[in-house]
Amino acid sequence: MSLSRKRKKELRKLQSQATNLWEAQQVLVGEAASVARAASKQLGALGREQVKPQVQASYERFAAPYVDKGVKVSRNVLEKSVVPAAGAVVGSAMSVWDAANDTRSRLAAGQGFSIPDGTKYSKNMEKYAKQATKAMSAKLGVQPPKRGISAGGVIAIILGVAAALGVLYAAWQTLRADDELWVADDPLRAPDA
Repeated sequence: MSLSRKRKKELRKLQSQATNLWEAQQVLVGEAASVARAASKQLGALGREQVKPQVQASYERFAAPYVDKGVKVSRNVLEKSVVPAAGAVVGSAMSVWDAANDTRSRLAAGQGFSIPDGTKYSKNMEKYAKQATKAMSAKLGVQPPKRGISAGGVIAIILGVAAALGVLYAAWQTLRADDELWVADDPLRAPDA
């Protein structure tokens, strides 16, 4: 199919206009990217200078006393209730195990059943309970206070990360491109007519 001169001239003119529009759009996209980079830097500075100190001050003012109190209560319950109770349970289990072994050895020797000596096994139970309590205390780190990041520090980190994610999400919602403003990857190539 051949085109008339007039039609070819109009198509070249339209091609030229499309190329000019394409180049103008590329310049505009470049400027928009520059503005987005500058906004990102400002947003980071705002987060460091304004948001982080506010979050930290709010945490120290409102949450830290409750977190510290909760840690103290938890440690107290662990030291005074859980570890001794677990030690007593382990001690009782070990005492029952000793009684069972003793009965089994008597049966194997042909001596038959007899009433076990309660005082002997209660002494064993107390000994095993003390050993188990001491071992659990050492494993759980109840006695010596440990240095390092505390529960309050972990909560502060979580709140800081949550605040940073909120700021990043707000920035992304503000600066994201709509589908109608789609730009091709090839920056200077004009569309084919």
